[in-house]
Amino acid sequence: MMNIDLSPSLQEYKALYEAALEFKELAPWNWMHETDIFGVTDPVSGEIGYCCIRGVAGEYYALGLYSGSEGLYGLSRILSGEFSEFRDEALYIQNCLMASFEDRKCLQKKDFQQIKALGFKFRGRNAWPLFRNYMPGFFPWYLNDDEVRFLTVALQQAKDVSLRFKKYPGLLVHPSKDHYFVRVPDKPGDDIIWKDEWLEPSALKMEDAQVIPVEETTLERIKKARLQRGGIWEIYFFYVPAVLREKGERPYFPYMSLLVDHNSTLILKFQLEKEADCKSTFPVKFADFIEHVNVIPDELLVKRYDVYRIMEPLSTELEIEINMVESLPALESARKSMKDFI
Repeated sequence: MMNIDLSPSLQEYKALYEAALEFKELAPWNWMHETDIFGVTDPVSGEIGYCCIRGVAGEYYALGLYSGSEGLYGLSRILSGEFSEFRDEALYIQNCLMASFEDRKCLQKKDFQQIKALGFKFRGRNAWPLFRNYMPGFFPWYLNDDEVRFLTVALQQAKDVSLRFKKYPGLLVHPSKDHYFVRVPDKPGDDIIWKDEWLEPSALKMEDAQVIPVEETTLERIKKARLQRGGIWEIYFFYVPAVLREKGERPYFPYMSLLVDHNSTLILKFQLEKEADCKSTFPVKFADFIEHVNVIPDELLVKRYDVYRIMEPLSTELEIEINMVESLPALESARKSMKDFI
């Protein structure tokens, strides 16, 4: 198999840095907020990236280019305040390309090499351009050539949109909340002509986890054991603020499954794994756990639909009531106590 080099060329990086510096000089965060979202269509792939300009608070300056409906959904969760209590969690669910302006200490050796090779010089706070790919569950990473090209285009179009927004603040408002202002490329010839369109995001694809079912022999054994019943248990899955890396792979954030007693707030069980492994094997491990402790809870509490879907078949089989709730007080208390340890 032929290896294809997806590393951007210096010329491609030069265009990206120049677009970022022009965007920073414009400083559109002085009149735009994070909720002023608009789209830019990739001229090559046709995918829409949704732009979010950050910096109105005067602390973090960036353009986030959120990938399709999945990226937009993650952004909406962040802007809704869902992660206000555990802010780190917002980092783990982002699906975007980010052009930010950082302090020197935030850059890595590879970033400095690019800057030196291109002949740029930066000094001071929030002066250093940084470009990263954010993918749910993974550590922020360097861009490939397609991502460099698309982020360059997005920065250029964000400059155009933000200047027009400054003159006409109603530019991004549509009677229907389901439509977004999107810059769309038209190609009559070699030169791209950009036009404005109001477009509805494509349907969000929510993939169910591939769950390993509990073996029939295990289920029968549990039913015949007449285990003690009682109590309410809370279940939650979340990313942990630690970075792991396997050889040749992109660094990732481990995923934790946490089981807590609702009344005593006692941590019953926790485990760190990759996200896919955590979700696929949790029912099997849950069944093993109740066999080990000789107790079946009366009720399970969850606050996310994906956790409900994973546990619902087993809870039905074992006649455990399962309910969706808005908060998990015992579990959230346990998370706080574990935070420093993690």
